[in-house]
Amino acid sequence: MASKFQNRLIGTIVLVAIGVIFLPDLFDGKKEHYQEQFASIPLQPEIADQEEYAVIPEPEFEDVVLPQEPVSAVIGDEGFKLTSDSKMAAVVKSAEPLAVKPQPVELPKTNNINSGWVVQLGVFRNFENAHRLVADLRKAGFQAHVFPKQPKTGDLARVVVGPDVSKDKLSDQAVQLEKLTGLKGQLVRFNPLNP
Repeated sequence: MASKFQNRLIGTIVLVAIGVIFLPDLFDGKKEHYQEQFASIPLQPEIADQEEYAVIPEPEFEDVVLPQEPVSAVIGDEGFKLTSDSKMAAVVKSAEPLAVKPQPVELPKTNNINSGWVVQLGVFRNFENAHRLVADLRKAGFQAHVFPKQPKTGDLARVVVGPDVSKDKLSDQAVQLEKLTGLKGQLVRFNPLNP
């Protein structure tokens, strides 16, 4: 004979199996089945027997009479006078002439765009190397920047030191930069509109 523990274990397994099998169906409720509906496409569209066309009206011409001679304008002491051969005249008394006094326009004082200089240390394909070099240069006290090269040349980063107005100061720094980095820098003009 089986022990009480075995009977309880078998009873528990049967109850769990019944719960796993029948409870999901009980809690799901009414199941709906969806079936796709297909509509047949006609091979040739049906053509209506009567076709309607929009009627474009004929252009209308206006009878306009233009003067034979050109209209002339005469400015006299009494005012402004329009005359034509149709004997129509209009006189408008003119007001005092307005005196327009042009004010001088001061242009903003700008420095020459090409007055700055930079030391270009190199052009790098790897942006991480370029940023690492700039970080080292900034720790050494230099004003260093990374500029992306023109988009048509690809993904290149240009490392420069500067800008500065003094070409001599940057040429002295180029010697210090060569000792620090081992890169021979090139002195080039700096354009702030297109760095």
